[in-house]
Amino acid sequence: MKTDQQYKQPKSLLNKGSGFLADYSHSLNPYTGCSFGCSYCYVRQMPVSIFRKEPWGTWVDMKKGAADMLRKELQRAKAKGKVTLFMSSSTDPYQPAEYKEKITRALLEVMADDPPDFVLVQTRSPLVRRDIDLLQRLQDRVRVSMTVETDREDIRKHFAPGAPPIQARLRTLQLLAEAGIPAQAAIAPLLPSTEAFADKLLPLVNRVCIDDYFMGDGSGGKRTRQLGIRRLYEELGLEEWYHPDAYRIVYERFVRVFPEGQVLLSRYGFAP
Repeated sequence: MKTDQQYKQPKSLLNKGSGFLADYSHSLNPYTGCSFGCSYCYVRQMPVSIFRKEPWGTWVDMKKGAADMLRKELQRAKAKGKVTLFMSSSTDPYQPAEYKEKITRALLEVMADDPPDFVLVQTRSPLVRRDIDLLQRLQDRVRVSMTVETDREDIRKHFAPGAPPIQARLRTLQLLAEAGIPAQAAIAPLLPSTEAFADKLLPLVNRVCIDDYFMGDGSGGKRTRQLGIRRLYEELGLEEWYHPDAYRIVYERFVRVFPEGQVLLSRYGFAP
């Protein structure tokens, strides 16, 4: 699917953390829109998507002058107190446009020169491995949170056909570990998976965050219901996985495998 890409001049980059991201001082989005276009993305129900004429996943706005703007805003924010950044809350900072535009890399360069207290890089893209050099400079002030909703590639293709393959994400977690970069696996939103999922992640990360539509979409699952996601589960005969208690299946599998304190739920798993 062709993506409509436009350059826009943002008025600001740093947005005050609130709601699900209240543990952060600010959120930071290098792009508006996301070409991965995952079926369950809660951003589909947010104003940025609702008031856009094009369907979610078909457009991306690139933020011009983002690095220079961040440099100034970061200095002002640090003068007021502790700065913790969530990158990103409504886009993927390593979506396909980043291969060419390198906006996210430019933002990390700014942060490497003038580090915030902490930055969480939330992505599902193996492209994050390109910036290992900058992530290493941030040392313990950074954590890469790699979305791995399932270990089943057939499930990934059903719910998020435009997203990167699961195996490529696992390989990226391995490379991050070898480079000494703090990272976690974000099973968010959790999708149907196998009993071996925890064993596959154990050699790669020492931190796992589990989240679902009911805890994590910011409205108790209402946004997700409006997207009609239940139908995708019904098509596979897996309706039992679309339930507020379904996360317990995965959580219990993981706490049996991972050491105590390494498996967290929802907001606590994304906190600085």
